[in-house]
Amino acid sequence: MLSTMMTSALRATAALALVAGLSTTAMAQTAEGYWQGVQKSGTLRCGAAVAPPYVMRDPASGEYSGFYADLCREFAEVLQVKPEFVDTTWDNIVAGLQAGKWDVSLALNRTPARAMAVQFSIPAMEYQISLAYNKDNPKIPAGAASVSDIDKADVTLAVMSGTAQDKAISAAVKTATILRLPTNDETRLAVVSRRADILVDASDTNQLFTQSNPDWAVALNPKPALAKQGVSFGLPHQLSAADVEVVNIFLEERVATGHVEELIRKAVDEVLKAGQ
Repeated sequence: MLSTMMTSALRATAALALVAGLSTTAMAQTAEGYWQGVQKSGTLRCGAAVAPPYVMRDPASGEYSGFYADLCREFAEVLQVKPEFVDTTWDNIVAGLQAGKWDVSLALNRTPARAMAVQFSIPAMEYQISLAYNKDNPKIPAGAASVSDIDKADVTLAVMSGTAQDKAISAAVKTATILRLPTNDETRLAVVSRRADILVDASDTNQLFTQSNPDWAVALNPKPALAKQGVSFGLPHQLSAADVEVVNIFLEERVATGHVEELIRKAVDEVLKAGQ
């Protein structure tokens, strides 16, 4: 009986040792984080959809600029790898990240729907939506202050398809027509050519539009606000908390020192200079 008990005990001890060994091996296999994998590849792939001043792309050279493009380069420098920009659209910027086509999505607004598909870093800046239009447009009532004031059957709103502003205005508007267009330039051209009455975009982006067209363009920050969200790096859903913290620490330092504000001012100046 004693011999049987000792044999059982030895077997149990051996089993525990095996489990411990397997656990140690599993821990060793998972100890390497996502960014270590990026370092091994030598390239940080950044999904980039154009939206000045966040992300711009020179049509002639293909070079990317804008403050989120700069942050992509700086994060790549921290990782000691090369940045690679992968051209995408706002309709595909989340799906491409899910599919592993790039490592981070640039300038992604934090929304609950997106958070079910991807993770987010802390915001580099805060964002809200504004409405830009021709101040002489008779369809827009003087003293308009809310979305309901411009939500009329004869009013057309231009917005980039698939963006956070598309989602927000689509939920708020019941009567006006929404003209969804694929690019930043096309939405602006729609308003300039009077194909659309109102441009729906981020407030800072619309500020650039009004500064470029000071004779006739004005912008309204509607009350109640359409959306107030953080603008962040979109990150793969499978990233560990430690991997996300790497990006957060990177951004925290740059926000706290005012470096992000400097990058924003540089990008705004670039857009305004290009429009002159």
